[in-house]
Amino acid sequence: MKTRKGTRSPARKRLAPSRDKRGLRVDDIVLGAEAPEVAPLSAEVAEAGGAAIGAYREPLSGRPLLLATLPIAAVQPTPFQRDLSPTHTRRLAAKIEEAASFLDPIIVVRGQDGRLWTPNGRHRLAAAKVLGLRQITALVSPDEDLAFRILALNTEKAHNLKDRSLEVIRMARNLAGRRPRSKESDYRAEFEAAELLTLGIVYEQQPRFAGGAYSPFLKKLDRFSDRTLPVSLRQREGVAARLIEIDAAVKRIITRLQARGFKSPYLRAYVVARLNPVRFHRAKKGDDTPPMTLAAGLTRMLAAAKTFKPDSVHPGDLALVAALSGGSD
Repeated sequence: MKTRKGTRSPARKRLAPSRDKRGLRVDDIVLGAEAPEVAPLSAEVAEAGGAAIGAYREPLSGRPLLLATLPIAAVQPTPFQRDLSPTHTRRLAAKIEEAASFLDPIIVVRGQDGRLWTPNGRHRLAAAKVLGLRQITALVSPDEDLAFRILALNTEKAHNLKDRSLEVIRMARNLAGRRPRSKESDYRAEFEAAELLTLGIVYEQQPRFAGGAYSPFLKKLDRFSDRTLPVSLRQREGVAARLIEIDAAVKRIITRLQARGFKSPYLRAYVVARLNPVRFHRAKKGDDTPPMTLAAGLTRMLAAAKTFKPDSVHPGDLALVAALSGGSD
């Protein structure tokens, strides 16, 4: 697509193929199933009742992968994965049945106690069970840590905030048990964002929590801790408790506003934004320093909730929120 000046659009530029070629050549990718890099995996697959089909080196990093077939019962989803959706599972099973083909291999890694885990194939695995399949094809990786990095690759069917938060906190709890001396900040890439840990704890206690309303506040103040995971998670439990306390106050404010005749679906977003002490803060480019500590922000937010005056709210305020949200009352 051309712009008025005849130059390519920024979107097209962002999609331009890199001139610098990287990764393996074809001869480097081919790998036999008996190769030393995957021989132990092949043995484990056979012991589980499956069979190695082939192997190759992943073309970007060169890490070995084994293509295998595994008994359905031999594979379990990771314990920190997002919750299973029965509706999605049934729909997926029906579409696979219509296509008469189960084409997408699941990813499998070694889990705890020698178990075989799939970090991204929960619904395909469940659909295979619904269909009564005996075996399922899998790409088996010897890299156990892949189970903790797979969330970042889930971009085609993006998780919603609740799913991401619950998966991240479950991942953190698992890692805290396996590697108690590791720091929370060591897993920035795996956890994606610090606020997901906090929201995950809240969602565990209140599945219907409106995390999206509080996300802008947390994004500006919540940061990864340099404490060990067990310690940082205990601290986040306290933060989550304070957030739940604030939300209870927000609910009371909403009830009072509704009693005055306000029925907008944007009431919560409006109230939380009014209470947010950093809503007008704009960070300088490249500066990730929070304008205040998270503890201070929570204290100010709760204090603002306790002194909130419903009489200060006007219909036009909510109309503005609706416009900014892309909706209407």
